[in-house]
Amino acid sequence: MRDSLHWPRPPHALPHARLGDPPQGALICVAGLVLVRQRPGTAKGVIFITLEDETGICNVIVWQNIYQRFRRAVVAGRLLRVTGKIQRDGQVVHVIAQHIEDISGLLDRLTGPDNPIATKPAENGA
Repeated sequence: MRDSLHWPRPPHALPHARLGDPPQGALICVAGLVLVRQRPGTAKGVIFITLEDETGICNVIVWQNIYQRFRRAVVAGRLLRVTGKIQRDGQVVHVIAQHIEDISGLLDRLTGPDNPIATKPAENGA
């Protein structure tokens, strides 16, 4: 078993490529862009969210009671931070959401004037 001290704990987000590191049932935090929200009619109110970061994707399961508490973030968030427990079934890994935070406002920083990597406007004659 891997040492649980070698992976960040909430509120530090675990890169999706490292979802295999924490032990089953560990409380972790992940963050990423929302790729997909699914609410199948056969899932009895369960919502499935797929998040993406620069290292891969993460599957998040949102039970109905958690959805009710964090509805606005689940419905409108473009960038989410999710705290929950790791659940594994073979090679399939899910995060069972306990807390969901909409951090979409951080996306504005990518193009804001204070961002050192934001591209400068083209100069005349360029």
